[in-house]
Amino acid sequence: MKKLFLVLAIILAGCEDNNTKNESSELTFISTEGNFGSSNGSVSVFRNGKLIQEVKDIGDVVQSILVHNNKLFVLVNNSHLIKAYQISDDGLELPGISISTEGSSPREMVVENNKLYFTNYYTQDVKVLNLSTYYIEDSFPLDGLPESIVSDGTNLWVAINMNADYSSASSVVKINIESGKVTKTYEVGKGPQQLLIDGDNLWVSRTHYSADFSETYYGTSKINMLSEAIAILDYGKGAVCGGDVFKFDNRAFRTYNGGAAPLNADLSLQSLSKIGSYNSNHLYSANGFEEKLFLGVTSDYTAPDTVFVHNNLGELQEELVVGASPGDYAIYKIK
Repeated sequence: MKKLFLVLAIILAGCEDNNTKNESSELTFISTEGNFGSSNGSVSVFRNGKLIQEVKDIGDVVQSILVHNNKLFVLVNNSHLIKAYQISDDGLELPGISISTEGSSPREMVVENNKLYFTNYYTQDVKVLNLSTYYIEDSFPLDGLPESIVSDGTNLWVAINMNADYSSASSVVKINIESGKVTKTYEVGKGPQQLLIDGDNLWVSRTHYSADFSETYYGTSKINMLSEAIAILDYGKGAVCGGDVFKFDNRAFRTYNGGAAPLNADLSLQSLSKIGSYNSNHLYSANGFEEKLFLGVTSDYTAPDTVFVHNNLGELQEELVVGASPGDYAIYKIK
């Protein structure tokens, strides 16, 4: 998710243990953004907590990753690229396929019906990559800079994080997949960033800034996708990279105060159930898969950085050393 610190830098410069199922049957991919302008973004591959492969110098700001079938897709923000790698039991088959997004600044992605839909800052749209031809066959224009994107099977839901002038936006839009048209706009509060579909609810983590970007604020919103009721809660001042929301331990979690905490139905945080107690200014990213919670920490945005893996009891299970600024995570189940 992701991390507004580097997004703003881009904008202004140019911000198992308990999982004792056979751990050897899965690969963990961790992407690191690298340093803006340096093309040193990377993907590290782990099995059983051991590094088995590191793919270095993928490009400038490795923004997000996604596993679909037996491939890993990588969006490289400031190189304006999609990379596609075949996954084997030993990691990624190199060199992979590179697809230019033609200066679009890709952000986040989701797959539906063998098409990869991805958001783009500079072109302010959702583009459509056909996964049979690897041809970008369509784009859906948007009013503002889009961040997270998720699918309910019929519609795409997209967070509009900033306006064209880089002021904080406040909407989530629903796009009909078949027509490519925006069918509804929801006002959810300033700075919608990451999205999570959980049953009938769409959770929205939000991060926004003062006019001079000196102060950061955060909150959570929720859209009932059936009734279309909207709930909004602001928490006040927070950390720059405090906007991840995800499913973990059968509950919705979001980053909070140097860790991740479950969300109540009224959007308040279960602070006593928070997992992780890292410096809130150093927690860069978070995500959860089954009984593994990943917390990516960086103190100075240079390598090496560390991802701390906790179980659902909050116990630290692994410390994974990665490149600069760990930003996203994906799991591949070896068949």
